[in-house]
Amino acid sequence: MSEIKNTDVVIIGAGPVGLFAVFELGLLCISSEIIDILDRPGGQCAELYPEKPIYDIPAIPVCTGQELTDKLLQQIKPFKHNFNFSQMVESIEKQPDGSWRVGTDQGNQFSCKAIVIAAGGGSFVPKKPPIKDIEQYEGTSVFYAVRKMDSFRNKDIVIVGGGDSALDWTLNLQPIANSLTLIHRRDEFRAAPDSVEKMKVLAQSNRIRLLFGQVSSLSGKHGNLNSIEVTANDNTRQLLNCNSMLPFFGLTMKLGPVSNWGLNLEKNHIHVDTARFETSEKGIFAIGDINTYPGKLKLILSGFHEAALMSQAAYEHVFPGKKLRFQYTTSSSELHAKLGV
Repeated sequence: MSEIKNTDVVIIGAGPVGLFAVFELGLLCISSEIIDILDRPGGQCAELYPEKPIYDIPAIPVCTGQELTDKLLQQIKPFKHNFNFSQMVESIEKQPDGSWRVGTDQGNQFSCKAIVIAAGGGSFVPKKPPIKDIEQYEGTSVFYAVRKMDSFRNKDIVIVGGGDSALDWTLNLQPIANSLTLIHRRDEFRAAPDSVEKMKVLAQSNRIRLLFGQVSSLSGKHGNLNSIEVTANDNTRQLLNCNSMLPFFGLTMKLGPVSNWGLNLEKNHIHVDTARFETSEKGIFAIGDINTYPGKLKLILSGFHEAALMSQAAYEHVFPGKKLRFQYTTSSSELHAKLGV
């Protein structure tokens, strides 16, 4: 059995809300271990749209998902925390002394006084198109997310889909691609009307190719695509040069083991109170997209607010019987010392 790591709080999820929870807890001298199924911090921001702009972070007019992640990582540097990536929490057990034992699928064990679930909407898995042998091209020529735009420079790109992701990346990648083809099953799109109009202007000026139909087969060697076959809606077929394909068929949310932890769930979300963001189980909190309550808004800034209130409530579990003295970072010399300013 692996060594048990002791910490004040285990945070499940290393997205923006989980990272900000490290900061809010750290201000109260609460240490944390962060566990995430991904291999790096940032959650959906880093996984799904690291280079797409975000416009509604207070005081930051615009930043990318990766830039937001980087700033949050810089913000939490002064505080005691540790990351545990590429593993999933499988078990949560309450101990006789009121503490919690958390176990992961990698065999790691954590002992803590409170748990914070900041797992977004759960684990997001891309919906894959039903194309034979697509798996052998995944990660080399077929990608379900764009992590670095420049890796697609001068490529012959095929984007498949008709939603926001498909249209956004059509517009963003067209200037750097050697060629770009957008394929959708019909001449109706689910994306923002402005994006649709911009895409149609590109198609009309022959800067992209727009086809209606479905990708029926892939050709290439050793995971490297060289062409795809497209079956049009009139059943005609054509071959396209292609060395990078991006299917955007949406995401499937998998709640995973969370559903087995005995918490009060409401449509795959965890019900919390709005004073403490505590779940039906005392000592377990849920913040960010994973939770639900009347008036819930699925915004990063809402998750930041939830993290602040959660931290105040978690203090009672970490330091039972000790009175919390509320302080402002602008005026507290004690907090300035913690922050190194």
